Amino acid sequence: MINLSGNKISAFVDELTQEYYQIWEDVCNIESPSAFKAGVDAVGQFFAEKALKRGWKVEYCRQPVSGDAVCITLNPDVDAPPVAISGHMDTVHPVGSFGTPTVWKDDEKIYGPGTTDCKSGCVQGFFALDVLDRCGYRKRPVKLLLQSDEEVGSRTSKKETIGWICQQAKDAVAFFNLEDSHPGKAGISRKGIARYEFTVTGKAAHSCACDNGANAITQAAHMIIELEKLKDRKTITCNCGLISGGSTPNSVPDKCTFMADFRYSNNEHLETIQRILNTVSTTEYVPGCSSTYAQFSYRVAMPVVQRNLDLLDRVNEILESAGMRTLAPVALGGGSDAADVTAAGIPCLDGMGPEGGGVHSLREFAVLASLPASTKQLATILYHL
Repeated sequence: MINLSGNKISAFVDELTQEYYQIWEDVCNIESPSAFKAGVDAVGQFFAEKALKRGWKVEYCRQPVSGDAVCITLNPDVDAPPVAISGHMDTVHPVGSFGTPTVWKDDEKIYGPGTTDCKSGCVQGFFALDVLDRCGYRKRPVKLLLQSDEEVGSRTSKKETIGWICQQAKDAVAFFNLEDSHPGKAGISRKGIARYEFTVTGKAAHSCACDNGANAITQAAHMIIELEKLKDRKTITCNCGLISGGSTPNSVPDKCTFMADFRYSNNEHLETIQRILNTVSTTEYVPGCSSTYAQFSYRVAMPVVQRNLDLLDRVNEILESAGMRTLAPVALGGGSDAADVTAAGIPCLDGMGPEGGGVHSLREFAVLASLPASTKQLATILYHL
C-alpha cells in the first residue's frame, strides 16, 4: 500500500513541480511584512482563491490590525480527527528591501523575501493538499493553517491568531510546522522569547556641568552590561539590540530607552528572568537615575515532550516503510508557532519545510529542489497517518 501510494504521490509531485515553482515565485512577489496588513491579506487571498477553485473549505480569523489568518481544509466533511500543517505568510522585510526584481531564480535557488521564511512552507503545504486530493485521499480532514503575524509573536493580533490556530487544530492527531528544514531532521524543541522595553530616567544638565546631571545613557549602559552577561545557550541568553537616548552632544541625557531580547529553554526560566529584571531595573548604577520596564512581546518555549517524540517515531515508521530517509530529532534556534501548539497539548513537529538560508537578511534564499522533495515527504506522512 505504501509503495503504491508513494508512486502516485511522487508522480503527481513531479508533474506539478514547475507549476508550484511559479506559485512560489508569485506569492513571494507579494511583499508582506508583518505590519503591512494589505500585503499579508493579499497572500492569504492568493491561497484562498486557489483553494476555493478546488472545492476546499476556507475560513478566516479576521483581524483589524494584523493580517487575517486563514484555514484551508481538504475533506472538511470527513468524520475523523484532522491532521494540521502550518506556515506563516508574514515576513520581516520592509516593502522594497530587495529592490527590483523582488524575487529571482537561478538554476538551484530562489531568492527574495519569504522564499524560505516561510512562504516556502505555505506553498509546500498547499502543494501537499493538492497532491493528496489528486490521489483520492479521504481518510481524514487536512487543515492548512496560514498564520499572519508569526514574525512578531502574534503581538499585533494580541495572540488571537495563534489562539485561533490552536483551536482549529485542537483535535488533530498531528501538527507539522513548515518552517525551513534542517535536512534529515525534525524539530522537537524551540527556545522561548521574551522582549522587554526599558525606560531610563535621569536628570538633564549642560555638558559643562555634567556633574550636576544624571546621565540616563550611562545608567542604561550599566544595565545592559549586566543583562548581556546572560549567554548560556542551554538556559538563558540576552541580547540588547536596540537603544535610543539623548538629544544633543552637549547635554546630559535625561531619557534613554532600550530593548532586551531574552531566549530561554523552558518556561520555568521566566521566573529567573523576572528576578534579574527586577534587580537590574531597581539598581541605581548612576545616582539620580531610575528605570522601568514593560514586556513588549513573548513566545512560550517548546520543551521536549513525549507526545512529540512519539509522533516522530510514527513519522519515521512511515518514512522507513516508504523507503524514504528517516528524521533525527533536533533542537531548533529561534521561536515558532510550534511552541504554542505544543503548549496546547497537540503532537507537533517543527522545521518540516523546504531548505534554505539567509533567513531575516537580504540574502534570503531557498533551494528549488527542496520544494518537491519536502512535499513528497510531507504528503507521504499525511497519507499514512
